[in-house]
Amino acid sequence: MLLQSYRLEIVNNHCMPEAMSVNCFAHLDQDVGKAIPYLNTVLGGFEYIKDPPSVTFRVQGKLISVHNRQIAINALKNEAEARKIVEWLKREINGAWHLRDEIEPSYESMPRPQMIEILKLLPKTNCRECGEPTCMVFANRMAEGIKGCEDCPPLSAENGKALAKYMAQFNLDY
Repeated sequence: MLLQSYRLEIVNNHCMPEAMSVNCFAHLDQDVGKAIPYLNTVLGGFEYIKDPPSVTFRVQGKLISVHNRQIAINALKNEAEARKIVEWLKREINGAWHLRDEIEPSYESMPRPQMIEILKLLPKTNCRECGEPTCMVFANRMAEGIKGCEDCPPLSAENGKALAKYMAQFNLDY
């Protein structure tokens, strides 16, 4: 087992103290840098940096970055959710490392959702029911993983399915 233990640090958003979410850093007691290219293959990171190695994933509206000795996660509800995600990542890191002889390491970033492709499927009414000033801003927030199909009330069922299918190729479940 490559990753055995870590220390969790929960951080409130200093820029927006009224925000209802927290961020977390898992300080890793073991260096997982050599497993990162394998993890990138397994989970399809949307941003991979070679030196020093790190990979960033977008999972259920959260950004998760794995570095040699740290995991950073944003937009968490609480410490319990942070622990759940870090434990999932611990299993994924150890699993990828265990199967490294069977996995082709990836040193490239995966494709990202394109705002224009999302916008094409939105109603383009700028109704603000989603909480954003325009459909273009909503599309950008969706491409960033902050908003989801369910956040656009006037989205037709047909376009909702098409949009969910498009976005599914970029998202992971933990």
